[in-house]
Amino acid sequence: MYAVVETGGKQYRVQEGDVVFVEKIDTEEGEKIDLSKVLLVSKEDDLLVGKPYVEGAKVEATVLEQGKAKKIIVFKYKAKKNYRKKQGHRQPYTKLKIEKIVG
Repeated sequence: MYAVVETGGKQYRVQEGDVVFVEKIDTEEGEKIDLSKVLLVSKEDDLLVGKPYVEGAKVEATVLEQGKAKKIIVFKYKAKKNYRKKQGHRQPYTKLKIEKIVG
């Protein structure tokens, strides 16, 4: 059984027991959350597709960690104009463990 959920403007294919990194969700570590924007649910031979979301379906998950990804360097420059700008960025994330798919 798997599901496709939407969170943070992105879509993720999840199964029970999966650990996924999603865009930051404002919750505490160890807390349980419900992802209600379920786009698709697959049970053995049955496939439920929502318009746009599957009614009554949700994915229960536990927040394992709040963190930041590795630093990326954003470097802008213009040739022959002595313009250089260097920035770093660390994207925040939430690490989720998928407990149960209800639907």
